[in-house]
Amino acid sequence: MSKAAELAALIGSGQAQGDRNLIINGAMNVAQRGTSGTSTADIYTVDRFALGHGSPVNAMTFEQSTDTPDNFKNSIKVTAGTGAGASTTGYAILRQAIEGQNISHLGFGTSAAKAIILSFHVKSSLTGTFGVSIRNQAGNRAYGGTYTISSANTWEYVTVAIPGDTSGTWPTDTGTGFNLFWDLGAGSNYDIAAGSWTTGTNMFGVESTVKLTETSSATFFITGVQLEIGDVATAFEHEDFGTTLRKCQRYFKKSSGLADDDAWTNIINVIELGYMRTTPTITTTVSTGANAVFTAFVGLGGAPVHGVYQSTANNALAQAYIDAAAEL
Repeated sequence: MSKAAELAALIGSGQAQGDRNLIINGAMNVAQRGTSGTSTADIYTVDRFALGHGSPVNAMTFEQSTDTPDNFKNSIKVTAGTGAGASTTGYAILRQAIEGQNISHLGFGTSAAKAIILSFHVKSSLTGTFGVSIRNQAGNRAYGGTYTISSANTWEYVTVAIPGDTSGTWPTDTGTGFNLFWDLGAGSNYDIAAGSWTTGTNMFGVESTVKLTETSSATFFITGVQLEIGDVATAFEHEDFGTTLRKCQRYFKKSSGLADDDAWTNIINVIELGYMRTTPTITTTVSTGANAVFTAFVGLGGAPVHGVYQSTANNALAQAYIDAAAEL
């Protein structure tokens, strides 16, 4: 095929256009909540990526790392705790939920469903066949794929082809369209065979794959995550930091901390809420002073437009923060 024909084919598939990547923050550059932590049942790491574990799997630690392949600044590093098998209901996963509005063009659940392909850079202290899966929000349709890590502690580029699903229910609203899971230690109740769409219940693991959390202190790094239409992966779509931050802030925003003093009077902090996916859950943090309150100002249509963090008295609050979460 000529170069012109190849380009025409890419344009026709949508792959040559901007914003072809369904993943947000795939280069792991935005980390509004912080750059390290310990897994719970479900906790966000760098923006849009969540890490979860359940007993008997032990907690994992995570960090935004600067250990990367060429042309990337950041990665996510996951370190297993004390090694433990997942048995039937234990689990360990890294995931990203993708909004339904962003997958409507895939046509999942119809005869026009399009194939997609996942690509990313990965590095682990373990080698072998690892599992990744896509699952609808109802949890009853899933596809298990595999990729191979050939050399320990070495960055490798991998791809996983996923055929379009002509069955099942795939929401295309502001809720979750589907979840993408990396299986780090799923129990047998959650495992499915690789290579085909499966109907079942709460599926996100892949049979006969390496389970990272069975090995004490095993490490797993990932960056350059891209999910796009087609059956051939294209080069990672780097975008400027501001664009990635704006996309992340549809789901989570953290205001900067501002000091209160005699000059500032009462107003402490402001955060814009209008662009967020849904009415956010607000969490406020004050380092000193018990008289702080948060007020959300409502705009046309009843949606909060912005919020102001105030103190009811000039009581020298040192720092005040507003977290607004509208996560999937």
